[in-house]
Amino acid sequence: MINGRLIGQVLGLILCALSAAMLVPAMIDASVGHADWQIFLVSSVIVGYLGASLSFATRYEGRRNMTIRDAFLITASCWIVIPAFAAIPFIGRGYSVTDGYFEAMSGLTTTGSTIMSGLDDMPPGVLVWRAMLQWIGGVGIIVMAMVMLPMLRIGGMQLFLTESSDKGAKVVAQSFALVVRLMLVYFGMTFACAGLYYAFGMSGFDAICHALTTLSTGGFSTHDSSFLYFKSVPLDWVAVIFMLAGSLPFTGYVRVLGGDPMAMWRLPEVRGLVMLLAAVSIVMAVWLSFHLNVSFVAALRFTAFNVVSVVSTTGFMDTDYLGWGPQVFGVFLVLTFLGGCTGSTAGGMKMLRLQVLRLMLNAQVHRLISPHRVVRRTYAGRVISEEVLQSVMAFLAAYLGATALLTIAVSALGIDLVTALTAVVTAIGNVGPGLGDIIGPTGNFAAMPDAAKWLLALAMMLGRLELFTILVLLVPAFWR
Repeated sequence: MINGRLIGQVLGLILCALSAAMLVPAMIDASVGHADWQIFLVSSVIVGYLGASLSFATRYEGRRNMTIRDAFLITASCWIVIPAFAAIPFIGRGYSVTDGYFEAMSGLTTTGSTIMSGLDDMPPGVLVWRAMLQWIGGVGIIVMAMVMLPMLRIGGMQLFLTESSDKGAKVVAQSFALVVRLMLVYFGMTFACAGLYYAFGMSGFDAICHALTTLSTGGFSTHDSSFLYFKSVPLDWVAVIFMLAGSLPFTGYVRVLGGDPMAMWRLPEVRGLVMLLAAVSIVMAVWLSFHLNVSFVAALRFTAFNVVSVVSTTGFMDTDYLGWGPQVFGVFLVLTFLGGCTGSTAGGMKMLRLQVLRLMLNAQVHRLISPHRVVRRTYAGRVISEEVLQSVMAFLAAYLGATALLTIAVSALGIDLVTALTAVVTAIGNVGPGLGDIIGPTGNFAAMPDAAKWLLALAMMLGRLELFTILVLLVPAFWR
C-alpha cells in the first residue's frame, strides 16, 4: 500500500522550506524600496500556509517505513508540485501560468532555459529568486543522486551506489551524515566561487547570483547577455573552473577533504570527463584560431568556456558560438547530449553511462572476432553485473526515445525541426540554450507556443529524474 501520509508529510515540509526561502528576495526588494517585496511576502504566506496545513493534516505517529513505490512517488511528486509553488512570485509579477511554471521548472531542474528578457533592468528580488531556485535545485539533485536514485536502481545508478558505499571505500556510513557533508562542501564551494567573482571585478550582487547558478550548473544570469556582459578573461576562467567543479561527483570532494587527495582523479568518469573537455577545447581552439584569425590563447578561452558550459549543462555564454561556422553546430549538438558525472549537479546522459556503453561495444567487437572468447567488463576495478548493463542500455534507449517523441510533438506545433530538436535536447539534458535563431545562445524561449513550453517543462523533469522515475508511474502494475 502506498503511504500517502508520508508523501504528504514530505511535500508539506518542503513547501514550508520554500516559503521561508521566498522571504530572502522579499527582504532584498524591501531594502531597495521596490514594491515587489509584497509579491514575495504574499507568495511566502500562501505557500507556507498550504505547506503547514498539508504537513499537519498528514501527521501521524508510528514508523515511517518507505517502500520503493513511496520513494518513486515522493521523488516525482516533489519535482512536479514544487515548481508550481515556486512559480507563484513570477505569476504575481504578471507572467502567465505557463511562463511562470516553465521558468520555475527550468530553475529547479538547473536547466537554465528562460522566457525572461530585460534582466538588466529587473528588480533584484526576481534575479535572486531565479538564482536561488537553481541553487536549491542543485542541492536537491545531489541528494537525490546520492540517496534516492541508486536505491531505485535507475539507469545504472546502482553501480554508483556500489562505488560510494562498499565496505572498503565507503564515504560515510549513514546517508544523513553524507548529506550533511555534501551540503558543507556545496556551501563552501559556492562561497569560494562568489569570492573569486567579486575579486575579479563583479559587483557583490552579481557575484552572489552567478555563484549560485555556477555551482548548480544552472546558468541563469542577471544580464541578458550572460557572461558576455562582463568581457573579462579572469572571470571566464573562474567560471570554467567552477562549472567543471559542479559537474564532478560531490562524494569525491568529501573523500578529498577526508584525507585522500587523489580520490577524485581515481574515478574513471572524472578522468574521462576532464580529458574529453581538454581535447575538444584544444582541437576547437586550433581550428578557431585559423578560421577566425585570432590567437590560440584567445581562441582557447572561448572554446574552453563554451565547451565546459555545454557539457556541464550550465548554459552560460560569453560569445555567440553559432557564428563560428556551420561545423560548430554539429559539435555543440553532440556535446549537448553528454553531461557531467554521476553525483553532480550536471544533467545529460552522464559519463558513467557512456563509459559503460563503450565497454559493452568493445566486448561485442571482441565477440565478433572470437565468438568463444570470455570478455570481462570491469569498471573502476569491479566487474559490471548484467543488471547494470541492462539498466544502462534501457536508460539510453528511453533517453533517445523520449527525445525523438518529444521532438515530433514540438515540431507538430509548427516549429522548425532544428529549433524543435535542439529545444528538446537541451531540455531533457538540462543544458539551457538551444541552437538556431530563436533559442540559440543569444535568444530565449519566450516566443515558443505555450504547448511547446509545457512539453519542454516535461522534458526538463524527465531528464532531471532520469526518466524512469516518471515512466514507472505510467505502468498499471505500479498502482496495484
